[in-house]
Amino acid sequence: MAIDKNTMRSKFNEQIQLILMNKREDNNAFLSTSDYSRVIQQVKKSKKSLNTVGEKKTTKDYRVIRKYDILVMDKKEHLIRPIDEKNVVLYYATIDELFDILYDTHSAIGHGGRNRMVSELKHNYCNITNETIMVFLKLCAECHKKTACSKIGVAPKPTLQPTFNSRGQVDLIDMQTQRHNDYRFIMKYQEHLTKYIVLKPLKSKCAEEVAYNLIEIYTLFGAPSILQSSSGKKFVTSVINKLHVIWDEIKIDYGWPKHSESQESVEMTNRDVQEMLSAWMDKKNSLDWPSALKFIQFKKNRTFHSGKSPYEAMFGCTARINLATSS
Repeated sequence: MAIDKNTMRSKFNEQIQLILMNKREDNNAFLSTSDYSRVIQQVKKSKKSLNTVGEKKTTKDYRVIRKYDILVMDKKEHLIRPIDEKNVVLYYATIDELFDILYDTHSAIGHGGRNRMVSELKHNYCNITNETIMVFLKLCAECHKKTACSKIGVAPKPTLQPTFNSRGQVDLIDMQTQRHNDYRFIMKYQEHLTKYIVLKPLKSKCAEEVAYNLIEIYTLFGAPSILQSSSGKKFVTSVINKLHVIWDEIKIDYGWPKHSESQESVEMTNRDVQEMLSAWMDKKNSLDWPSALKFIQFKKNRTFHSGKSPYEAMFGCTARINLATSS
């Protein structure tokens, strides 16, 4: 039986307190609100000492400045790790913030496991430990259900291709029960080597509308040699025919999925997208899922997968969303 968010929060905080009882007093992974404020004041003091001619400098001052900095946003001071040459901002989280950060992140990535959580959190925070993440995941009833289902059969494996754009897959997610501004479906296109996905809202599932959206993708990244879909040969053939009408130079063949478990893999990815979309709509208190797709696409492509994210596999670098300067 699923536990509600408040009960989950209470159990999480209880277990974090048990962990803290066994930590040394000088641990720096867990910061209470008072510790957080104290460190901010120490950073200010150390910066002033190091920047004032004739004032005594201590080893502690240098140690604090190497480890912490302050970022001011909307007149509020945030404790961050000093920004390096990559210009990435990593925040320190307080103990009181941990549950909400983990809950929102977990929901946003479609209840991803430990590796996906670690990968997502490392883009924004520098003091959330694997131990903390595992405490949270063990309390998630949805994850327990997924684990139970995965034991029933063989876990789906991705279809690997030797070169970029050897194979692409187009599938439709039915959103008719949440119709918005005449949009009723989501087109999900995935390049198989990088696992990079593109999400587009559709008003129908006719081949012509699918083809026009694919053309937009193919004129950016090129077209695959083979196009496949869980919707079957008839659907893909009609889409390819429409592609040829729109762009007569394009040459694409129909292909069957390589593995018998591919359908299960597609369904799992579709569920991920829907869960991430649901979390976004809840957070924004909005029913406008077509407008959310670009953000879900970006978040999904930043998600850890087989050693790197689809974004890294596609573009050869990590995705950046924040540029900031410290105080």
